[in-house]
Amino acid sequence: MPEDTAPQVTAIVPAKNEEATIAEVVERLLALPLRMQVIVVDDGSTDRTPEILAGFGDRIVVARNEVSGGKGAAIRKALPLATGEAVIIQDADLEYFPEEIPSVVGPILAGNEAVVYGTRFAHGLPKGMALPNKIVNKLLAWAVGLLYFRKITDEATCYKAFRRDVLLDMHLICHRFEFCPEATAKAIRLGHRIHEVPIRYEPRTKAAGKKIRWTDAPEAFWTLLRHRFGKF
Repeated sequence: MPEDTAPQVTAIVPAKNEEATIAEVVERLLALPLRMQVIVVDDGSTDRTPEILAGFGDRIVVARNEVSGGKGAAIRKALPLATGEAVIIQDADLEYFPEEIPSVVGPILAGNEAVVYGTRFAHGLPKGMALPNKIVNKLLAWAVGLLYFRKITDEATCYKAFRRDVLLDMHLICHRFEFCPEATAKAIRLGHRIHEVPIRYEPRTKAAGKKIRWTDAPEAFWTLLRHRFGKF
């Protein structure tokens, strides 16, 4: 593929039963001022998500898990299909703003960084985020400092961007939401710093379909610990 037509950025979108928002998410990704490859992994949806994705034709890449395997499994399924210089994760809801992606991947495309996170906490705590989630997020950032001697403000952000070869070098094993701490741990152990840029964030409620819970926190802490010393 000629260099000037090859994707600059691959956005991986795990999606399970997101019929209300998936079309808008994809359209906003495709409208970005970047050469985008959008890979949506339909993680066992039982609503109209597959039908909506089919309507985009060859504008996007669609993969499917017939049985839901979780966010991490969806990301791992998409990685062999990714061709962009930078890879970023995009949730299928609208908590995060796709229009922020150029600023997140910019340092990677410029050759200045290998790993960039969009931080929700650059200007304090986001309004509307449940208190238990705020506490867990702060504790996860603290745990990264304690275990890896790196200071970051937002370990659990969805907007994690990586140079594609860096993400492939991680040999991910995650299945669910432990993707975030596994990627954080392995990025640091591979010798990369995590550069953070501020992003906007609008929390989604459980009633609106938010899937991660503060009760997922023990697995996240355990993942940070197990990958501190384990081989990969």
